[in-house]
Amino acid sequence: MVKPVERISIFDIFKIGVGPSSSHTLGPWKAALDFREMIRDLDFDKIEIHLFGSLSKTGIGHATDIAVQMGLLGHDPRLVDISLIAGFIDEIKERKQILIHGKEFFFDAKLDIIFENTIKQEHPNTLTFKAFKEGIDVKSQTYYSLGGGFIKRKGQELEDERQIELPWPIDCGEDLEGYLEFTSYKISDIVRENELQFRTIEEIDAGINSIYKTMLECVYKGCSKDGILPGGLNVKRRAKALNDQLMGGKKFENAEDWINHIKGSTQNFNEINKWISCFALAVNEENAALGRVVTSPTNGAAGVIPAVLFYYYCFCDFKGFEDIQRFFFTCGEIGCIFKKGATISAAVGGCQAEIGVSSAMAAAGLTELLGGSPQQVLMAAEIAMEHHLGMTCDPIGGLVQIPCIERNAMGAMKAITASNLALCGNPKDAIVKFDLVVKAMWDTAQDMNGKYKETSEGGLAFNLPVAFPSC
Repeated sequence: MVKPVERISIFDIFKIGVGPSSSHTLGPWKAALDFREMIRDLDFDKIEIHLFGSLSKTGIGHATDIAVQMGLLGHDPRLVDISLIAGFIDEIKERKQILIHGKEFFFDAKLDIIFENTIKQEHPNTLTFKAFKEGIDVKSQTYYSLGGGFIKRKGQELEDERQIELPWPIDCGEDLEGYLEFTSYKISDIVRENELQFRTIEEIDAGINSIYKTMLECVYKGCSKDGILPGGLNVKRRAKALNDQLMGGKKFENAEDWINHIKGSTQNFNEINKWISCFALAVNEENAALGRVVTSPTNGAAGVIPAVLFYYYCFCDFKGFEDIQRFFFTCGEIGCIFKKGATISAAVGGCQAEIGVSSAMAAAGLTELLGGSPQQVLMAAEIAMEHHLGMTCDPIGGLVQIPCIERNAMGAMKAITASNLALCGNPKDAIVKFDLVVKAMWDTAQDMNGKYKETSEGGLAFNLPVAFPSC
C-alpha cells in the first residue's frame, strides 16, 4: 500500500486540547464541531451519533460520548474551561435536551449515542452523525478519527486538503539528509523555513510559546493534585507525592517559580531520573482526568515530550526560547514523517504508534539541542522507535491509565537513552536507518492482531478484565 503524501505543519502534530485521547476524544470532538457547522442552516429535530470499532469498544473509557456532546454544543477544546465540562454534560443528561444553533430539542445520550458492535473496513476509528426531521434522515456524515486529533470526512480526498508549496518538501528522513548534506543547516532550520509557508514568524513564535506554556502548566497542575483518577479503576495519582518528596514539601505559587527551582537543583542521577518520571506521570494523570494537554503526537503519549523537554530545561545547558523553538521544530518534523509514512493512531498500529513515535520525536529534539548532527538526530529517532516496535495498545477498562501513564515515563527514559547512544555513535556505522524503522513500524502495524489495537480485548486488558463504565 502506498500512502499518499501530506503537507502538514508541526502545529498539526502539536495541538492544544482536552484529554484523555486524541483519537477518541479530540478527534470526535472536532468531528462534532464540523457536523454542527454542516447542519447550521438545516431544519432538524433529532441527532444521532453512531460509533464503530475502537471508538465503540473503548469510547466510554476515552470519553468519546462526552466529546461528541461538547462538540455539538459548539465548545472549542482548545479554549473551553475544563472545569465546566461535567456541568455541561450533566445538564444534558438531566434535562434530556441539547442546544444547537439556538434550537433546543430532545437528546438522550443513552439512546442517541449508539455504540455499534461492528468495525468499518475503512478505518477502526469511525463515527457517523445523522440529523433527522420527523424521522427522515436529512443529513448524514461519516468521519474517520486518524489519531493525534486528525479527522477526515468520508469521501474527502487529499486534493481537498490545503495545498502548500514548501521550500524543503519532506516525506522521509532521506529527504532531510539530502537537503542537509551540502548545507550548514540543522534540521530545525529546514523545518522553520517550511513553517513560514503556513504562518508568519510572529504566529510561529506565539504558537510555540503557547504549546510550551500549556505543557508547563499541565506538568505543574499534575504535580499539585492528588486523589483518585476518574473512570472506576481507582488509580491513585502519584506525581504529587513524588514531587513533594523531591521538593522536600516546599510549595510554590506558580509554574514558572516551580520549574526554575527545580532547574539546576541537583546533579544526582537518581533524583534526575525521578524528576523525568514525575514530569511524565503528571501530564498523563492530567490527561486521564480530562485536563488540558498538548497532543505530542497524541494525548495518550502526551507526557513523553514535556518530560524530555523539562529534563533538558532543568538539568542541561538550556539557553532560552531559541532552544524551545529548535526542540519543537525537530520533534514536530519527526512526528510528521511518522504520520505520513506510517501512523500515529493506536487503533491502527498499537502503542508503538503513540509512545514509540513520541519517544522518537523527543529523542530527535533532545539530540539536536545537545549538539548532535542531523544524521545523529535521525539516528536517535531510529533507536528510540526500534525499541518500541510491536508495542501493543491494551488499556485496562478502555481507560488511558493502565499501562498508559507509566508508559510515558518509560518512553521518556528511552528517548534520553537513544539520544545519548546516538551522540556517542557514528551514523555511518548504523545498520538500521531511520526510514527503514518507519517502514518496519508500518509493516508491524498492518500485521498486528486487531485485539491489540486499542480495543481492550487483549494483553493486560484481557488478563485483568474490568467492567466498562456505562453511559
